[in-house]
Amino acid sequence: MAAIRTTRIRTTHVGSLPRSGLVADLLFGREKGLPFDAAAYDAVMAEATMVTIARQREVGIDIPSDGETSKISYATYIKDRLTGFDGDSPREPPADLDDYPAFKLRLAKAGGTPQYRRPRCVGPIAVKSMEPLEKDMAAMRAALDAAGYAEGFMNAASPGVIALFQPSDHHASLDAYLADIAEGMRAEYEAIVAAGLILQIDAPDLGLGRHMMYRDLDEAGFLRRAALHIEVLNHALRNVPRERVRMHVCWGNYEGPHTRDIALGTVLPVVLKAKPGALLFEASNPRHAHEWTVWRETKIPDDLVLIPGCLDSTTNFVEHPELVAQRLGAFVDAVGAERVIAGTDCGFSTFAGFGAVDPDIAWAKLASLVEGAAIASRRA
Repeated sequence: MAAIRTTRIRTTHVGSLPRSGLVADLLFGREKGLPFDAAAYDAVMAEATMVTIARQREVGIDIPSDGETSKISYATYIKDRLTGFDGDSPREPPADLDDYPAFKLRLAKAGGTPQYRRPRCVGPIAVKSMEPLEKDMAAMRAALDAAGYAEGFMNAASPGVIALFQPSDHHASLDAYLADIAEGMRAEYEAIVAAGLILQIDAPDLGLGRHMMYRDLDEAGFLRRAALHIEVLNHALRNVPRERVRMHVCWGNYEGPHTRDIALGTVLPVVLKAKPGALLFEASNPRHAHEWTVWRETKIPDDLVLIPGCLDSTTNFVEHPELVAQRLGAFVDAVGAERVIAGTDCGFSTFAGFGAVDPDIAWAKLASLVEGAAIASRRA
């Protein structure tokens, strides 16, 4: 009797993972300008990276990250790598929260908002230092080798998401600002790939941006702006092979109504013009879980890899492996198992020390992802 052939569906996630209390304390202490021992600080970050990658191996994740260990957040870290950023930027809540003021007030009173700076652009943008990136890459490379991984991915902010949270006082126009950010970030993008890592571009601006930075535009106006964001990003990636970069798109990693989110089917034609060869997207949260049908109705590039979110990153429910398998099955039906990787809706610790999901539960959810991918693989 011939053996049953199966295609194993690999597993990954969006990037940020729970940081230890020590790591969070060091990150926020440095952010506040408190004195610290640089060598001891670097040693803690390297060891924490080693631990988080080893734990991903233990759980069974196929394509790991460094957990964004050394970053206080996924966009504001660039102030240590690019010139021109200083001060702080006001917090602008997503438009859907404005529609529900009582809930918005409840969130504010809960005290769960991390207090860290979002430096504005106040001067010319250029590469300030590659040293923070080089340290991150060295720590990750060592951890990958120790855990027996052949590959892993490292996150980097898109030009659009940097502009989303950190406006410019220096540039005459947003277009000029985006172009300068892209050229400044190009060195980081290329260095990550040159180091043998997979580059992940974090681009919530293509989803979340609709009800934040472009809340005053109509839908057509937003799509024109999103197309420009893609054009600028593609230019920054001009020297990076398509197969070595993936992109994450989301509508905001927060529990809320999300009633102002732009529909996936509306923005997808623009998103598909981006260079990255793999796309991570939310497919589990209750506002977007139904949109798996969009992939059956869309002309998808023949080489695009889909990495649907099979876990919600804003709740402490541990998804059943069977649910994960069912979610994956819908995408396998659309493009085939060879082009599907199981992922998460978003990161589990978008800001160091802060996350809606308990750290131990985050790891339990990832274990369920692995088990669900195995079930889906047997059915593929």
